[in-house]
Amino acid sequence: MKSHTQAGKKGPDVRSDCWIGLEIADSGGISVDLQSKVASLYGESIRKLIEQELQFFHIEHAKVAIEDSGALPYTIAARLEAAIKRAMPETLTEFLLPVEDGIRTQTERERFRRSRLYLPGNDPKLAINAGIHNPDGVILDLEDSVSPDEKDAARILVRNALRAVDFYGAERMVRINQLPLGLADLEAVVPQAPNVILIPKVESAAQIYDVQRKIDEVKYNAGVSWDIYLMPIIESAMGAMKALEIAQASPEIVALAIGLEDYTADIGAERTLEGKESLWMRGAVLNAARAAGIQPIDTVFSDVGDEDGLRASVEEAKSLGFEGKGCIHPRQIRVVHEAFAPGEAQLEKAKRIVMAFQEAQAQGSAVVSLGSKMIDPPVVKRALHTIALAERAGLLNDNWMEEADNG
Repeated sequence: MKSHTQAGKKGPDVRSDCWIGLEIADSGGISVDLQSKVASLYGESIRKLIEQELQFFHIEHAKVAIEDSGALPYTIAARLEAAIKRAMPETLTEFLLPVEDGIRTQTERERFRRSRLYLPGNDPKLAINAGIHNPDGVILDLEDSVSPDEKDAARILVRNALRAVDFYGAERMVRINQLPLGLADLEAVVPQAPNVILIPKVESAAQIYDVQRKIDEVKYNAGVSWDIYLMPIIESAMGAMKALEIAQASPEIVALAIGLEDYTADIGAERTLEGKESLWMRGAVLNAARAAGIQPIDTVFSDVGDEDGLRASVEEAKSLGFEGKGCIHPRQIRVVHEAFAPGEAQLEKAKRIVMAFQEAQAQGSAVVSLGSKMIDPPVVKRALHTIALAERAGLLNDNWMEEADNG
């Protein structure tokens, strides 16, 4: 009995991807019809990969048609696996290529998350070079950017990307689908060591409990122990009302983010540049994050062409107390980093406070003073954060204190 399925993308505008048509038969062996501009260079290795994967899934008779548009091996493997599992839905095993060296990097609870770049989970061309733009984090998105009929293929592709793509030090994030579909996403991605899981449209602590239990279960079954942190996204009136409950639901939560498109629709308001309609919600989420000791992260700015508008939006978010902003295009990253960097007056004040703090420590004093004014510990903490942010932004070097003393 024959079975016909397909997966992937084809056409003149497709890059770094491929389309695979699969016909599983009862006889005839394996045949591979490859169309690719690089067939003379990589045709043999592509065919070998296809045959290896078919053998792994115990498929002895099949016709495979491939239209390759520069896909890397991890993408070809993912597209074929999606086609196989569409033909054989009962198949649960995974075809995994070796993990590339240096891909799995640990992260830290306390680190800068100024920018996070959203990447559609079913579009490999955007993931390959995302890290060269230096975002603090990259988000492989399985939710809004993926159509319902491509969720299965995107999950496999994101799983493979976590094993193969170098993001050059950016946090490796995955936004799963809304629960309960998102729990199946966790089964695929958690064994591949993502740093942060983004949970969309969270409205209760119970949803966080479900995600945390599933992560713990998958980690145990896979025999892995690395840290995987959580970033719930508040996107509704109910979520905003329960923001503190959500922020405190798991010790693995490192940040609380905002999604305003769904929130404004939920409250029956139009989203505006001024943002009056969401000011209360942003304040509620920010205060919940601060009360829980985690980072408050602002929403995305959707007009990619409006650099001035983005800068103003980031500066407003910064003035409110937010520490990060979502990015939907690489060109937004530089603006976000510049706008979150401390200003000259703020930096000079922070330098004076930190130097006074260091002097007090050297003298064994618990009292920090700047001139005749006593400096409280929270002010010192904020100044240290400002200095670290300036160093990350390239505004200060590691020897700034020594240079200040010499000056």
